[in-house]
Amino acid sequence: MHTRTVFFVSDGTGITAETFGNAILAQFEFKPRHVRLPFIDSVDKAHQVVRQVNHTADIEGRRPIVFTTLVNVDVLQAIEEGCKAMVLDMFGTFVRPLEIELAMKSSHRVGRFSDVSKSKEYHDRIEAINFSLVHDDGQSNRDLEQADVILVGVSRSGKTPTSLYLAMQHGLKAANYPLIPEDFDRRQLPGALAPHRKKIFGLTIQPERLSEIRNERRPNSRYASLESCRHEVAEAEAMMRREGIRWLSTTTKSIEEIATTILQEIRPERLEY
Repeated sequence: MHTRTVFFVSDGTGITAETFGNAILAQFEFKPRHVRLPFIDSVDKAHQVVRQVNHTADIEGRRPIVFTTLVNVDVLQAIEEGCKAMVLDMFGTFVRPLEIELAMKSSHRVGRFSDVSKSKEYHDRIEAINFSLVHDDGQSNRDLEQADVILVGVSRSGKTPTSLYLAMQHGLKAANYPLIPEDFDRRQLPGALAPHRKKIFGLTIQPERLSEIRNERRPNSRYASLESCRHEVAEAEAMMRREGIRWLSTTTKSIEEIATTILQEIRPERLEY
């Protein structure tokens, strides 16, 4: 059962407020109820937020916590003055001190993805996502020279979610390719990957965890058996060592941790945030 409600209020998508707020809340061992309130871009909408927050405060008998990323001063003021809550204004905490330090005004841009029609970075990000979808699970070998990174590993080792995270979060064109028994029999990488060896990064996983994941998809199958998982993981790791491929285990790591390690290794010249 949750012990307190946390609101994430933004004039954009609310992703920044929620990501930053969750990073802070992770330092505390409690499970709050999360409420995201995006596109709060007028005083009228701010008053609606105030009513919702205060209603929650009355019902729960304790102050909610409100993380905000609001550019409009009037909207922010309405929330700060009206809410019976702990209000944490991220822009006020970080942007305004930086304006003083840098002796310049910030752009006061509403939302990370505002005016996307004029944003080359946004279009590059969409292109990277499309690339990763087309090159998911070895579906296509075309244009691999355009890839920033090519992830390899056995089936269900975390390649697809990591590829999409790298594309969505960092604008990287990430392909991924499964290593299968036929590759192990040949004792070499698939031919399509050989010319791009420097871009390859391997993912592995503990066989016991892999068996659990595969059993959720195909219960009691040969594919999910612990024996099969042990064999495939051992062969994949042996291949990576032979080929000099950098790799890591995804067993206990989050997608964010996996992606960060990959970024540190490949250090692409172009990174987007």
